[in-house]
Amino acid sequence: MPGRKFIIPEFGPFAGMRVVGAGSLISMPFAVSMMAEFGAEVIQIERPSAPDTYRTFGPLAYTDDGRPVGSAWIQEARNRLSMTLELGRDRPESHELFLDLMRETDIFIENLVWLDKLGIDDRELLRVNPRLVIVHISGFGHKEFGGVPEFCDQASYDMIGQSFSGYALQNGWPDRPPLLTCPSVSDYITALFALFGMLAAYHSAIQTGRGQVVDIAQYEAQAKIMREAFSMYSLGLGEQQRAGNKSRTSQPWDVFISRDGKYVSCGAVGPAVYSRFMKAVGLSEEDYPYWEAAGNKEAINSTRGLSLDQEIRDWFANHDAAEAEEIMRMAKVPCAHINTVEECMNHPHYRSREDFAAYTDETLGREVEAFGVFPKLSATPGRIWRGAPRHGQDTDEILRVVLGRDAETIARLHAEGVV
Repeated sequence: MPGRKFIIPEFGPFAGMRVVGAGSLISMPFAVSMMAEFGAEVIQIERPSAPDTYRTFGPLAYTDDGRPVGSAWIQEARNRLSMTLELGRDRPESHELFLDLMRETDIFIENLVWLDKLGIDDRELLRVNPRLVIVHISGFGHKEFGGVPEFCDQASYDMIGQSFSGYALQNGWPDRPPLLTCPSVSDYITALFALFGMLAAYHSAIQTGRGQVVDIAQYEAQAKIMREAFSMYSLGLGEQQRAGNKSRTSQPWDVFISRDGKYVSCGAVGPAVYSRFMKAVGLSEEDYPYWEAAGNKEAINSTRGLSLDQEIRDWFANHDAAEAEEIMRMAKVPCAHINTVEECMNHPHYRSREDFAAYTDETLGREVEAFGVFPKLSATPGRIWRGAPRHGQDTDEILRVVLGRDAETIARLHAEGVV
């Protein structure tokens, strides 16, 4: 908006946009971190007496004087501004400061389960800023968008999103319990849907001058990526069953063990890629026709299909991982051994694409290296302009530059515990 004053350097496609976030672990913080790395000025509100839980979410690193710092915080909180502020209505001046900040904000995003107890009401926020986009992230959605009220009030974690959506039932092996996918896949999927929702609503606000509320339920985000599960069931085709890493509908598609003991993933979907794979490994398509041994559930479970599966496993067992990868690369068949983190960080492809970034973490007080900015944009790339902030590091500057409070007022707000 014209006339606004910003604190951060100007860069990226979201330059001139301000996002305010309140909450922790993990969806809301990740969504705002993505915005921050592409130029939005992101202000995270934390309570003066209670820093974000993510700051000390393990595994931990330690400052020189022994204070714990979460390694995930170091990766995901960079480029943010940290403002301490008590949000409750029991402190009228605090609520006034919050509303003033909303007047200067494009997007407010939260995953606080007690938002109503703080007296933060969507209608009031849209009244003070009609263009504001409000994003709510929760486990089961806000009742204003429908749903059983007691479910809407239920707490959630990543594992709950994977479970209630039914996603977990599709992962793992049929003779073992369902598998929860790490790390926190439901939280990150939810964050990405929140990003899409907020940007769709922001685009609408630019076009119409009217803001709106975006409701992101974790279980719905997870259910959205379950592909054919619901259409399959409604068509009377049953439910997906766990099959480990092996595809239910084509082969090869699995994780194989190489001669040097590495895990190698390889897949060939469709007759063309299957034909290239079979030539690469020296197997006959006359012996194993695609539609009789590889192209559907019945084929891969047939006598020919099971025999082919063993032939494929034997082939990988007789080749080192690097050799198998090279053969498949030449044949244009997707294949890669499962890298360790160390292998990723030292791999020439990662390094050539500058996938890792070194920066000084404000909380830890020393340089770290972590995964860098992604995705890559040619004309308006993102950047890391500083590491994760110390608790309340930017409070005074936000009060002064963004909200126009003078030094005397700022000192009083600190003394009264408002900030």
